[in-house]
Amino acid sequence: MESIGWGILATGKIAHEFARDLALVPGARLAAVGSRRPESARAFADQHGAAAAYGSYAELVADPTVDVVYIATPHALHLDNARLCFEAGKHVLCEKPLALDTAAAAEMGRLAGEHDRFLMEAMWMACHPVIRELRERLGSGELGAPRQLHAELGSRVDAGPDDRMFDPALGASALLDIGIYPLTFAQLMLGPVERLTATADLSDRGIDLDIAIAGRYPGGALATMTASITSYSSRRAEIGTSTGRIDLDDFHHPAKAVFTPYAEGEGSWVVEPGEPVEILGAEPIIGQGYGNEIAEVGRCLREGLRESPLVPHEQTLALMRQMDELRAQVGVSFS
Repeated sequence: MESIGWGILATGKIAHEFARDLALVPGARLAAVGSRRPESARAFADQHGAAAAYGSYAELVADPTVDVVYIATPHALHLDNARLCFEAGKHVLCEKPLALDTAAAAEMGRLAGEHDRFLMEAMWMACHPVIRELRERLGSGELGAPRQLHAELGSRVDAGPDDRMFDPALGASALLDIGIYPLTFAQLMLGPVERLTATADLSDRGIDLDIAIAGRYPGGALATMTASITSYSSRRAEIGTSTGRIDLDDFHHPAKAVFTPYAEGEGSWVVEPGEPVEILGAEPIIGQGYGNEIAEVGRCLREGLRESPLVPHEQTLALMRQMDELRAQVGVSFS
């Protein structure tokens, strides 16, 4: 597959961001875009150079020039959208979270297997060169044993009460929209979670607006994570290890990570920092980072893989199970 034809299903904000990075990836071309409104599809195609624009998702997936579809709809629609793609013989990259709950995510995996198609959750952070390098070096023991992790992500959502970000029917949730990132970061850096506890502030419609999570991971490592759609967080992440400290100014879009080693100094409770070490990715960051997940999908399709080793199905399901448990703890239900 010298050139992989991409279809984009839906034309919201994240679809525009994705399309901008897609244009930067060698061997990837925007073959078509589909929307429920023909005028929206046409405007998107004109802006991003799509070869075709369709006023329905069914027409999009029927296009023979489309090899793989990026699904950019709200979480509650992902299963039906993916089913449409698989039945048309298309591979799928689906925006995170993969589905509304674990059962729906598992069904998507089953459908992918039934139709022998590639499926990957668009957790681009797991494909990010800096995150990948940090994970490898932390796992090697080079940076000490991780003992404490903190990650926070939040941004105020200014939208009306009927916006999809506040609509329970569409899976509105600070946890699902934002909290999946710190949870994934902790999973990548610390390993499979052993226990999670959460508290949250809920809207009058019963969705979580702010959530704080504490977790225990292998080897006794602990993590605290927060997510918000009502306030602006620092977007920072820190990992305290047995030999030093790792800092990321924006773990969501990191340009680098910095490891500072520490050594005991003279006197009680005195530690002295050593020379900071910058941790960069082995590959360039493509655009905002979406480009790296696009490149990973392309690599997998060219090699005939049906899931990515960077975002394997079991990792996606593990995070979905965590979020199901956390929603139950704080009293959020979409049924």
